[in-house]
Formats: sequence, structure tokens, C-alpha cells
Amino acid sequence: MKREGAVVGLSGGIDSAVCAELCVRALGKENVFGLILPERESSPKSRKYAVKHALKMGIKTEIIDITTVLESIGTYERRDKVIREIFPEYDEQCRLKITLPPDLLSRDAFNFFTLTVDDGRGGVKSARLKKEMLNGIFAATNTKQRTRMVHLYYYAEKMNYFVCGTTNKSELMQGFFVKYGDAGVDIEPIGHLYKSQVYGLAEYLGVIEEIIQRIPSPDTFSFDVSDEEFYFRMPYDKLDMLLYAWESGISHEDVCEVMRLDEEQVKRAFRDFSAKHKATENMRKLPPFL
Repeated sequence: MKREGAVVGLSGGIDSAVCAELCVRALGKENVFGLILPERESSPKSRKYAVKHALKMGIKTEIIDITTVLESIGTYERRDKVIREIFPEYDEQCRLKITLPPDLLSRDAFNFFTLTVDDGRGGVKSARLKKEMLNGIFAATNTKQRTRMVHLYYYAEKMNYFVCGTTNKSELMQGFFVKYGDAGVDIEPIGHLYKSQVYGLAEYLGVIEEIIQRIPSPDTFSFDVSDEEFYFRMPYDKLDMLLYAWESGISHEDVCEVMRLDEEQVKRAFRDFSAKHKATENMRKLPPFL
């Protein structure tokens, strides 16, 4: 690639922390640059932990609040317009999140997204999202990741560095990333590691304890939401074992015996994995040359 170093987007989460640690060991701390890109709905912990971990590694960083950019392209306005079709009283004082029903392995688990709004005064409301509304919210929200990608490449090209991605295998297999957003990178050093393995590597590399103990979150919405609530619907330790079994073609019977699940639960998980993997296949491929 003929580059002189790496730019890493530091989110205050475990994936970016591990990738930054790997870059430091491979390239030297003087050749790694951390870019911290909060916006008005980011958790304050994200910036705090990113800065603390960067100081621990001894790398140079810069903090750029991308709120103004997002406002100028209508990220919040377009999203909020959709939300007010459901909850007309929604305003900037409210917090929001989008979730899937918990426990994918349950017989009563349905596959639909729910919008939850907290008005900041003790009132919490929820409503099931229709497809066009969900698409409208996601289309606006995904500009956050794509705006970060633009900033990462600006600094990478300015410094003659490459952009280091931070997506793990659990996310790549299931499409839990944004095309030309957090997937707009030059290398993916943990793309072959399940999330559970990333945690083990974080311990070995000395990632700060606050990040290791932090609940994994997309940090995209103003209301706290975990990766499990938003997308995967089960803890990573269970998810990764099932993903490994699904990818490796291990029989339902063996999975049931090892994980103490019944066959219907395993079939339900494998169906969900297959559907997500097929639906997001285009996100893992370069565009065709026609």
C-alpha cells in the first residue's frame, strides 16, 4: 500500500481499542493516529474512554465533533420527521432507540423493530416500526458512519496513512456494519475474530478496564441500547458459538448437546443467520465492473 502509518477511528469501544493496539505493535506508536469523532447523541463515555486509552497507548489523537456536519446534511431533521409521524410530541429533549425483540431462541420471538422514546420527564413510549419508517430512520442515521469515514480518509490521505477498520467477524458475517461507513476502510485486522475472541485479545493487549467492561453498543442513538438489543438478540458468548457452528456445518444434534439447547432453538438461530447473511451479501462485495 506504500503508506507510512494507520488512522484508527477510536469509538471508546473494544473493537477500535484492540485494532489501535495491534497497529501500535505492528507500526510503532509514532505511526498511529487516533481520530475521535463524537456527535451530539454519542455517549459521553465514548469520548472519555477513547481519550484515556489513546493516552495509555501514547498515540497522537484529534477530536472532531461531527454534529455540525450532520445538521447540515439533515441527519437529525430527516430522522426526526419520521419519528414525529409516530410520536408528534418528539423534540430535541427526547431520547430514542431502536430494538429487536429479545431472545432470538425463544419460541415467541418475533422479528420486528420497535422505536422507543423517552421524553425526559418519566414518560417512555414504544411503537412497532413499519418498513418504510424503519428505512427512513436508518437511511438518516447511517450518515453518521459515512461522515466519520470521510473524516478518516481525509486524515489518512493527508498523512499518507491507511484507514484501519474495526469490524469483527460476528458483525461481518451478519451485516452489522454500514457500507461505505464503518466498512469504508483499507484493512480489517479483526475481521477473522469473533467478538468473544476480541475480548480475549483485549485482555492480552492491555486495553483499559473501562472499555473491556463496557456493554457493547452501536452508540448511534441518544437512548442507551446494546448490540444485543439492537441487532443480535443474544449475548455474544452464545452468539459466537452458534455462528461458529452454523459456519462450520456442525450438526444440530451436536450443537444441542454442547450448548444445552433444543433442536428448534438451533434451527431458529441458523435460519436467522442465513437470512441476515444472504440479505447483506452485497455489503461484503465490491461493486461489479460492468
